[in-house]
Amino acid sequence: MGFNLVSLIDRFVRRAYTAARLRPHTVVIDADTTIHCWISSSLLPPPSCSGDVVIDEEEKNKPPAKLPLLLIHGFGPRGTWQWRKQVGVLAAHFDLIVPDLLFFGGSTTRSSQRSEAFQAAALVGLLDALGVAPPLRARVSVAGTSYGGMVAYNVARAMGPERVDRVVIASSDLLKGPEDDRALLERAGGAGSIDEILLPRTTSDVRRLIRLVVHSPPRYVPEFFLRDISRNLFSDNLKEKLELIEGIILSNKEKFQLTPLAQQVLIIWGEHDQIFPLEKAFQIQKRLGEKNAKLEVVEKSGHLPQMENADKFNKVLLDFLLLDAQKTSQ
Repeated sequence: MGFNLVSLIDRFVRRAYTAARLRPHTVVIDADTTIHCWISSSLLPPPSCSGDVVIDEEEKNKPPAKLPLLLIHGFGPRGTWQWRKQVGVLAAHFDLIVPDLLFFGGSTTRSSQRSEAFQAAALVGLLDALGVAPPLRARVSVAGTSYGGMVAYNVARAMGPERVDRVVIASSDLLKGPEDDRALLERAGGAGSIDEILLPRTTSDVRRLIRLVVHSPPRYVPEFFLRDISRNLFSDNLKEKLELIEGIILSNKEKFQLTPLAQQVLIIWGEHDQIFPLEKAFQIQKRLGEKNAKLEVVEKSGHLPQMENADKFNKVLLDFLLLDAQKTSQ
């Protein structure tokens, strides 16, 4: 067996999560759907037991629960990788829920539905199962990056302002249409379809994806590492992920129209994003309403500002989420 750098990085990432007191957990949503997630240890259900449940003094004296925050990943590396530089900072202030979207990581469904709205419905089921939204807890805030931002918008719309507090849309083109796909293919140079960009099958495809998503890509990436990335990060559930790309509803203007949310919204965008250019962020802000939607541009970053300029990303994220935090706690 050859050296597997992806597995080594994955172990390193998992340590960041465990250091932030997050633990892996699996929730059965219904007969068809199961969600795997990383959650703050305070959200883990107590061990099952028979008879009356006895609450000891330590349990009675636990500090008040933190405000819940749902972090939703996009296409690309594992969800844990995409939020690695945030969980340590955020866990000091929030009870975190970091799920694998359906067909990523350990989350699965037998349903034939593939839209971002269906992904959102599964996450609503997850929050209900964990009891981390009203009426049991304070309103949950939601943050999503790229494809995860599309899901986050649908979560906020489905649950409404009574259950969702603040919404963060990062690097996510909620106004995406066929013309945007054509422009991306031109920037990619050589790709025949969007799925060839987002789901690289060869080392050349991986190199192209890195060039598109990273503002300052490394000058040299070993071929064995690119091969490792292709095999271990993009090959699983390939058919279903292709269906997810085809199933995105917001690209169909007959089925979806972007409308303002009742919640306060923060839009975060990398200054040099080549997947979704910065101009789209201003268009989304205008459509969501400049009174309710604030835009922050992260310098020196492309499509992954939370990874390329984590200090700036974390600051604007925390400043937004913690604003009036005392008013949202119950």
